Amino acid sequence: MTSKKYRKSPIVEAICEFQFDENPSFDSAIPGLVYEKIRTTFPILRQATRVTVSVSATSQEVGPQFGTVPLMQFLRKDEKALIQVGSNLLSANVLRPYPSWQKFLPLIKRGFNAYREVVAPIGIQRIGLRYINHIEIPGQNINLEDYLEFRPFVGLKLPQDFGTFVAGIQVPYEESRDILNLQLVSLPRPNISTDNAAMILSLDYVLLKPKEVALDEAFKWVDIAHSHIEDVFEACITQKLRDLFKEVTK
Repeated sequence: MTSKKYRKSPIVEAICEFQFDENPSFDSAIPGLVYEKIRTTFPILRQATRVTVSVSATSQEVGPQFGTVPLMQFLRKDEKALIQVGSNLLSANVLRPYPSWQKFLPLIKRGFNAYREVVAPIGIQRIGLRYINHIEIPGQNINLEDYLEFRPFVGLKLPQDFGTFVAGIQVPYEESRDILNLQLVSLPRPNISTDNAAMILSLDYVLLKPKEVALDEAFKWVDIAHSHIEDVFEACITQKLRDLFKEVTK
């Protein structure tokens, strides 16, 4: 599918994350060494933490267990792009306005190559490429089918005037090596009489089978992931929504 461009792109954030095999030699000095290799592009340092969730089912406790993972963030001067480094983890993020895949991919490569030079990871456990889209549709009583091919289905015997919703599916790719998590979530209206309908369309493409992608094949995987995400996004929306996004045509 030919790549489409929009003057009013709905993308609010794109994230590419790598989780590497456990490395016992990883220590607190490593983020600083990575920073030295990318500081010309990402000069701003910031500490952050990530909340993690795991499921415990021991005899003492059952249910979700929450923890935190320390991260170092290296931000570009405009703070619209950043690299994050943690224990066996690296991610590249870009925020709205989304620059284009041709500009995002070099940032991913810059962070990945710097991390690889410093840490020399053994292998890759997981890769994820995620796009978060904020979609606003003007009007109070809109028909989702006019704008979205992917949407909640409500049978004719059910009330058609529903409020908040969550719709999601998982789609396997590359002989089930990868999976795409596709989710559409409505956002509440602060004032239902005047505000537009708003929702988040999230496309999260993930390496499902650990160690199936070698370090030297990481960028090939990322390109494939982006291609599938782009195709699915275009399949999710109608021409009426493309018109709202102001599709750029040559």
